[in-house]
Amino acid sequence: MTRFQISWEIAKRSWAVLKSDKSLAWFPVLSFLASIAVFGVFAGLVAAIGLDGGATKDSLQPVGWVLIALGYLALAFVQTYFLAGLVAGADRRLHGQDSTVRGALEIANSRLHRLLPWAAVSATVSIIINQLERQGIVGQIIGSLLGLAWNLLTFLTIPILVIEDVGVGAAFKRSKDLFTKTWGENVVGQAGLGIIGFLAVLPGLLVIALGVAAGSVVVAVVIGAVGVAWIIVASTVVSALSGIYRTALYWFASTGSVPGEFEGIDFQAAFRPRRINPRGMFGGGDGGINPN
Repeated sequence: MTRFQISWEIAKRSWAVLKSDKSLAWFPVLSFLASIAVFGVFAGLVAAIGLDGGATKDSLQPVGWVLIALGYLALAFVQTYFLAGLVAGADRRLHGQDSTVRGALEIANSRLHRLLPWAAVSATVSIIINQLERQGIVGQIIGSLLGLAWNLLTFLTIPILVIEDVGVGAAFKRSKDLFTKTWGENVVGQAGLGIIGFLAVLPGLLVIALGVAAGSVVVAVVIGAVGVAWIIVASTVVSALSGIYRTALYWFASTGSVPGEFEGIDFQAAFRPRRINPRGMFGGGDGGINPN
């Protein structure tokens, strides 16, 4: 299979899992809604008590910077928490077990002592990369490269935190080790789903552009609303597909085989592992998460 065929097959298999358990689509929705709520709360706090009351009224007080940092942490935790719930639900579904939003979130709740520290690490890295990207063209290039490397190296961290229930340091090291064995599958999967995600939201963008080009405010608002709704739905589906694939890739990286609807995909047809370390292999893979 070519790289494109593998990416397409990954998306189809992920879609099959999502169709068999539509509750998995709720996690991106809940993450989006919770993120909006968190952003609104911290933006309001910064506006109320974090700004300098001087003539300019646009400079931050120390408490404002503290609130922004806490906001980063809160947003990182929200995204980590609901992704953990998605992974937990996908893992159970891939192993033929029933999955519900409540049950998956209960598993995520049992890993809060793992997820919160990881959210703190993610927020810190995001702040550093964001600051780098503000330092001119060179900073943007370095920040973008660091962000790409970070996303690739940590792609399997949350499945490891949820499924193996290990500490943040051990999870990061294991994610890095698994990446060195499945770097091709990781890159192909993420890039393929990214392209599919862009193609999925493109009709919504075109609809919005048509609404703006109509020259009528009413038409623009109505048609634009349809386009925005399309983009939200498409983004939700693609986010769910990415979480499902992330879980399947974890099992492939850990055991050399994949469960459920992903069985039969020849991941290594386009890429071969760059390095295999037998000591890094994770035994098992014949069962799902034990939430108890």
